[in-house]
Amino acid sequence: MGFAQGRSYLAIPGPSVVPDAVQRAMHRAAPNIYQGELVDMMDGLTTDLRHVAQTDGYVAIYIANGHGAWEASLANTIAPGDRVLVLATGHFGLGWGRHAEAMGAKVDLLDFGNRATIDPDRIEAALRADTTHEIKAVLVTHVDTSSTVRNDIASVRAAMNAASHPALLMVDCIASLGCERFEMDRWGVDVMVSASQKGLMLPPGLGFVWFNDRADAVQTRLDRVSPYWSWTPRAKPEAFYQYFGGTAPTHHLYGLRVALDMIRQEGLDAIWQRHARLAGAIWAATDCWARDGAMRLNISDSALRSHAVTALSLTAPDASRLRGWTEEMAGVTLGIGLGMAEQGTPAADGFFRIGHMGHVNAHMVLGALGAIEAGLAALDIPHGSGGVSAAARALAAD
Repeated sequence: MGFAQGRSYLAIPGPSVVPDAVQRAMHRAAPNIYQGELVDMMDGLTTDLRHVAQTDGYVAIYIANGHGAWEASLANTIAPGDRVLVLATGHFGLGWGRHAEAMGAKVDLLDFGNRATIDPDRIEAALRADTTHEIKAVLVTHVDTSSTVRNDIASVRAAMNAASHPALLMVDCIASLGCERFEMDRWGVDVMVSASQKGLMLPPGLGFVWFNDRADAVQTRLDRVSPYWSWTPRAKPEAFYQYFGGTAPTHHLYGLRVALDMIRQEGLDAIWQRHARLAGAIWAATDCWARDGAMRLNISDSALRSHAVTALSLTAPDASRLRGWTEEMAGVTLGIGLGMAEQGTPAADGFFRIGHMGHVNAHMVLGALGAIEAGLAALDIPHGSGGVSAAARALAAD
């Protein structure tokens, strides 16, 4: 007998749960794209997008996913033959670097592995060695969705400043924006990319690039920029259609308006605190389960863990067995391991991830943890007891 009837819970690290209010806003007839409310609301949308990123700079909206935002950021800053320094702490950091390489950049890679954060001293040394300033940009993920490590972006800027290096600092916040504290201007970030389907609580389909005057000046010196990816008309449009390089993503924009209203209403500080508290509950449960069994948090230092997604390991193939049980029997879908394979073992068999980003609250997290604990018991996977109780105590603490 299964228990999956009722409303299912997609506890993967994106796409995240779309709020009912956002779905209602999107469930409407197609609007006039030449005049009226859709055109009129764009100024407010861009203002609130800048607020979420904590920047006074510009924002460009693309009909794309996060990979499209990667490409847009590179198309506006990097010419073929330019060097970029990629700081990788997982699958997606490496992926952004591969995009840069495919677009003609020469990639210098500092790979810190899947279980460690960036090392500012290594960054500073790499930049000091570039005495002719051939490196045009430093690419880093704030949170790598695969490894779930959270990097200290301010320390990257400090390393760049210590080396007196003029490269742009470009940050991937696809997994972190609207979940983790991020302050673009205060941390000295020149370009930041994100997408709609995680902390912004929308379906996949929108990519965003925020940039400052310094990055914009670099774009003006490029020999050519793809007309579609150019951020100039999107950030400084003369007509409504220029925001999107063609027909607007109409229904996504209505949903975005409501999502940004929800973010404003709760407040960024409260959102960051909520995500941190819910993440702590998950870690408390995992600490209990790990006392008698093979389950482990991928990032051992809690100060370096994402507040939006948690990666855990189990002896293969128990991670796959557990994911199958929670989805089929309890209606909770957990995320697969991605880019985390041990030698000779598929990542999906030895790792799983819990997404806790965006429109998520205590009962959703406790429900997911309860399903996991039930699955561990049903499948006779060795584990310590009391995980859900520990999570509840973590949430109840002052």
